[in-house]
Amino acid sequence: MSLDQLSKELLKLASTINNGKDAKEFLRKSGNKLKNKTLSVAKSRVNENTGNYIKSIKRGKVYDFKGALAVRAYSTAPHAHLIEYGHIKKDRTGKEHGFQRGHHVFTTASKDFEEEFYQDTEKFIDDILMKNGFK
Repeated sequence: MSLDQLSKELLKLASTINNGKDAKEFLRKSGNKLKNKTLSVAKSRVNENTGNYIKSIKRGKVYDFKGALAVRAYSTAPHAHLIEYGHIKKDRTGKEHGFQRGHHVFTTASKDFEEEFYQDTEKFIDDILMKNGFK
């Protein structure tokens, strides 16, 4: 097989991956793993009295982000940004009573998940190449 034929085959394979179900399924599974990692970090760092914060952590849909497919984990709780980044404590009169530091749940979970995601991606690419005749 010549280099020109190989490049054409790889481009054909890339177009089937980007538009196919395999890539979206892989990203959904990776998004679920990221969500589970985020939940474990949240349960270990955040107190129990945070309302529905733990229940509000979800995996989003696979979407197109700057020409590539992406998925995210997020929280639907209206106070999630306060837990994540911190906030000034105030009473009803507006008097400040210190600063509550943020727990940085999503930042920590994404950093912890990076290496696992790279390994899963390499395995996914190898599987796709094997499935399509590249050994």
